[in-house]
Amino acid sequence: MIRAAVRGVGHYLPDRVVPNSEFVAIVDTSDEWIRSRSGIERRHFAAEGQSTSDLATRAAQAALADAGLDAGQIDAIIVATSTPDLTFPSVATMVQNALGMSKGFAFDVQAVCAGFVFALTNANALILSGQASRVLVIGAETFSRLMNWKDRTTCVLFGDGAGAVVLEAVEGQGSKADRGILATDLNSDGRYKDILYVDGGTSTGTTGHLVMEGKEVFRHAIEKLAETAHTALDKAGLTAEDVDWIVPHQANIRIIEGTAKRMQVPMDRVVVTVQDHGNTSAASIPLALSVGKARGQIKPGDLLVTEAIGGGLAWGSVVLRW
Repeated sequence: MIRAAVRGVGHYLPDRVVPNSEFVAIVDTSDEWIRSRSGIERRHFAAEGQSTSDLATRAAQAALADAGLDAGQIDAIIVATSTPDLTFPSVATMVQNALGMSKGFAFDVQAVCAGFVFALTNANALILSGQASRVLVIGAETFSRLMNWKDRTTCVLFGDGAGAVVLEAVEGQGSKADRGILATDLNSDGRYKDILYVDGGTSTGTTGHLVMEGKEVFRHAIEKLAETAHTALDKAGLTAEDVDWIVPHQANIRIIEGTAKRMQVPMDRVVVTVQDHGNTSAASIPLALSVGKARGQIKPGDLLVTEAIGGGLAWGSVVLRW
């Protein structure tokens, strides 16, 4: 049977590094306060004039280089983002143009912090259905453009960046030992819109700022992330004991630790990058995949679980063998 396997991975972070100390001058906070509540030590902010498509293109180029492919060998591009350059066209078509692709198709997916999981699941479906043989899946965000710089509970949490993977069709045996995506699980529940949203958009005539009820998001996150991960593992005929690495959405170290504990997976089997990147929304999982590989943590044959939750609420997970 056909599986959608990762052939290459890459990421890009803007040059500007913003340590916690920079926030002391603008809000009532401290390095210790931020670290103790989030685990974040620094994050990257895009430069003036640097757009989400710029970051996405750089990550895409890195993933293509890692895969040993050029853009002409890609059939489709999916970009997960909540911070597009323009209302339309899609960031994906801008990346397509920047890479010099004149064939195939490209589109965006918007599921906020869960966006990459949703994009990866869509790419998997395209490959399994025969619509594409190779799909470039990107998570890219410039969340610094959505911050309310007077709200110390949110403005210190987010950063900018992009990560990308190249998925390609490979032959599998139909067993849980196959390389590639083994199972996925997606969910959403619009009843919880008001605990995490941006108070602006096209219909309001303003860009708006991010608004979050942190305690409510935290409560839902741990429960729903552990549940979706177990659901996907069950679909694949696997258990948490089979997992080599959890590669979670990097929102908050307490959420990461709480989810791992609920899954009964020790933290030394969790890829953690939140201290260096902050919450990069849809970019956080592909960023962590790329960094995890570069560190030598993620190796061929490893079983990975990725899980994320974002505004909507929207959440989901993917089980894949590297």
